Amino acid sequence: MSDNTDRAPPTGSPPALVSAETPTATATQTSALLPPQHWTETTEELPVYDDVDSALGDNLSSTASIASSILKYRTILGRTFHSEQGDAHYCDFADEFPGAEVIGTDISPIQPTWVPPNLQFQIDDCTREWTFTPESLDYVHIRFLSGCIADWTALFKQAYHSLKPGGIIETMEPSAYIESDDGTVEETSAMGQWGKIFIEGGQKIGRKFTVFQDNTQNTALEEAGFVDLHEHTYKSPIGSWPKDEKLREIGQYVQLTMESDFEGIIVFMTSVLGGWTKEDIQVYIAHLRREIRDKRKHGWFWQKIVWARKPE
Repeated sequence: MSDNTDRAPPTGSPPALVSAETPTATATQTSALLPPQHWTETTEELPVYDDVDSALGDNLSSTASIASSILKYRTILGRTFHSEQGDAHYCDFADEFPGAEVIGTDISPIQPTWVPPNLQFQIDDCTREWTFTPESLDYVHIRFLSGCIADWTALFKQAYHSLKPGGIIETMEPSAYIESDDGTVEETSAMGQWGKIFIEGGQKIGRKFTVFQDNTQNTALEEAGFVDLHEHTYKSPIGSWPKDEKLREIGQYVQLTMESDFEGIIVFMTSVLGGWTKEDIQVYIAHLRREIRDKRKHGWFWQKIVWARKPE
């Protein structure tokens, strides 16, 4: 993104279960991944909760489609990848800073059909050489690329090369693990197994999902030459269980995002792991959906925002 306004780096804590705790490894993170047959073997044990939140509805998938050869990606169990809908945060940023020229990039055309006049989208792969003019950007924002990047230092060096002296980079990445403070997310539950699926799959394809645990953002930013690092680490709830109105709203958004395409999220990684049938996946998703909608399960995940400056 190129921002021609005088925008200071973030200073306030994000509005989500802000915590001064030091994240530590839990049993959920250190135990083994259950075999895929576990979920079909325990189908009869699927609980029916009275305290289940279905207010978000069951039909959350997008009805939009784009007929273009650019969407011809690999197909796994009938799913095409990359296919998620998103990028509304670019519009919010462009609206907030109407004097800035904002450029959003993604690997596929998933962008909104209407955008502010100061916003443009480019189809690009951030792992390849960037095409921005050197030292032309004021601000670069990178988010949710865990599991996509083989070399984080190389990625941040591309941003360093594109930023003006004094420019700001901001990176936001989540932990793959779903945890709880009160033991309501058991390690053998669908939520407890969620992170293990992605971390083991990521290891097989050389794209790690342990960016948060490995402190990769900080290390790679420093290796790329950035200085004045700052960070916020916080917990984001999943579902509508929080009593606090703001946190409950955040949890509902997270739930909406996950439920909008459970199958699309999980199919690719289980294909990498191998041994998962379509039935295994569907039954696992049924367990996961029930758990997330159960207000008695207080799941959350860590997120970390790190921002830094290119020296003058």
